[in-house]
Amino acid sequence: MTILPKLTSALFVASCVALSAADRPNVIIIYGDDVGYGDVGAYGSKMIPTPNIDKMVSEGLMFTDGHCSAATCTPSRFSMLTGIHGFRNGVRILPPNAPLCIPQDKITLPKLFKKAGYNTAVIGKWHLGIGAKGTPVDWNGDVKPGPLEIGFDYSFLLPSTNDRVPCVYVVNHRVRNLDPKDPLYVTRKYESPNEKSTRYPDGKTNREAMTYYQSSHGHNQSVINGIGRIGYQWGGKSALWDDETMADEFVNQTKEYIAKQKGKEEPFFLYFASQDIHVPRAPHPRFQGKTELGYRGDAMVAFDWATGEIMKALKENGMEENTIVIFSSDNGPVYDDGYKDGTTVLTSTKESDRGHDGSGIYRGGKYQIYEGGTRVPFIVKWPAKIKPGKSDAMMNQIDFLASFAALLDVKLGDDEAIDSRNMLPALLGKDPKGLPYMLEEAGILALRHGDWKYIQPRKNKKGPGKPQLYDLSKDPGESKNIATDNPDKVKELQEILEQLKKSKVGVRNEKISS
Repeated sequence: MTILPKLTSALFVASCVALSAADRPNVIIIYGDDVGYGDVGAYGSKMIPTPNIDKMVSEGLMFTDGHCSAATCTPSRFSMLTGIHGFRNGVRILPPNAPLCIPQDKITLPKLFKKAGYNTAVIGKWHLGIGAKGTPVDWNGDVKPGPLEIGFDYSFLLPSTNDRVPCVYVVNHRVRNLDPKDPLYVTRKYESPNEKSTRYPDGKTNREAMTYYQSSHGHNQSVINGIGRIGYQWGGKSALWDDETMADEFVNQTKEYIAKQKGKEEPFFLYFASQDIHVPRAPHPRFQGKTELGYRGDAMVAFDWATGEIMKALKENGMEENTIVIFSSDNGPVYDDGYKDGTTVLTSTKESDRGHDGSGIYRGGKYQIYEGGTRVPFIVKWPAKIKPGKSDAMMNQIDFLASFAALLDVKLGDDEAIDSRNMLPALLGKDPKGLPYMLEEAGILALRHGDWKYIQPRKNKKGPGKPQLYDLSKDPGESKNIATDNPDKVKELQEILEQLKKSKVGVRNEKISS
């Protein structure tokens, strides 16, 4: 069996110069929602114009083998913020009213930055749960624990997802613009807990109420703004968001936050989590019709605009030179995901959406263990330190925490961020190889080891399925399973995957040996 090297912060010491307090960069993560590798012009998109993201590529470092840790949103966000794989904590896509899934006693990205003297903020989609386990969230009082309890100084949230209730913004611990005379509740059944609360149509019995567009499957409980949602909401009418102005709201909040940081001695860390291009896609009318791909393509144009506005705000406030901006996504693309919004349904046979494939040349997308599920746009810009270019280094968002710990000279304990490895040299363009191996997650696990990819068998009603093995150097589209022809390689990678999966010390501390 191949002996896999253990990565340590010594790589950073050898290749980088420690930063003084005055040189600490601001850091912004611009995080798309369901944005695939092929949804960006620089990554091959021909039908969606993304001039602002493409400009960031031309001025920064573009990774061609950059990944989120899972093919679904909640596990990816969890692992990026904690440095721990979601499967270790049983993290899956969360329902409405789910409690906070990040343990408050764990190190997180915002806590790391706070240790280094940063102001921290999150603006946009959360979907990591709010409230304590076993205790219903009080949407009419203090909505917590949430982002502030895991290290953020300020939060402006879409609390779950835009296709789930409650359809309100939460600022720090309070629902914005909530009228106490119209109390807000979230339930699983269509039973009002308070006669005073606004009653919204039930999409299951009143499909006519879905006037924006109809649901194709699910998404047919409370109908709000003419759109069916997952879960039932009661009350909170004065606090409802406007789906078509959501991108503008997040951008305006971000501009205000950046402007307030100007002139301060402390740097800032901002996690900007866009709702685009997640369903229900409701781009502002000024973006509608900008592509031939329906609302999905138009929403991507809106996300590109948002990216450009953030970059413009940095420049206007004199912060562009010493700000690290990372652009990426939580998982690969999905098309018909619950609404009849004009997006063509895709299948696993690589049909194209009117000539556009959000996964590019890669197989699969959201929910799937193939490369299209986790290989996403991955761009890093830092004018003061990073030379523009392209890198084929294998990278993963789960390694942000250890990498920034190295940059900021914050020591991690062996029991902290156990799956996060210091990849700062690769982030800075100084290491062309990146990770020697990594885990990928989509219900089952896969192991990338260089160009080899092993996918564990998926259990079904007939019993265990077959293992899959691909050589991405020859077959990037994962079209031919070569497991039968390579039993020794399958055995080797299967043993490595199982050891990492069962590890109590995590990927960073695990010693893989023959």
